[in-house]
Parts: sequence; structure tokens; C-alpha cells
Amino acid sequence: MEMVLVPIIVAIISGPVVVILQKLRKENTEQHAEGRILLKMIGTKVDRIGTKLDQHIGWHEGQEDK
Repeated sequence: MEMVLVPIIVAIISGPVVVILQKLRKENTEQHAEGRILLKMIGTKVDRIGTKLDQHIGWHEGQEDK
């Protein structure tokens, strides 16, 4: 009879802990999704800055020829 009670007691104790951890995990997933969106926006802006710098450096190279 004692062997049957051990898994039941473990399930009663660990069940609420698992539920709490799952709820925390969902919040973390939402935060990761927001972070991914922000990183995409930053990447786009960095690409635009890189293009502008390339054009500006090309302008300077053209000024040296004059």
C-alpha cells in the first residue's frame, strides 16, 4: 500500500509547481517574440545606415578626383 501512496503524494506536490512553471514559460515566449521583432527593426535600420555610409564614402572618393 505504501508503494502506491508515494507516486500520488509526489503528483500532488509537483503538480502545482509544473502549472506555475508553464505559466512563466508562456510569458517568456511572448517576451522572446517581442525581442525578435525589435531585433529585426534594428537590423533594418543598420542596413540603411550601411548603405548611406557606402554612398557617403563614394562621394568622398569622387571629391578626391576633382
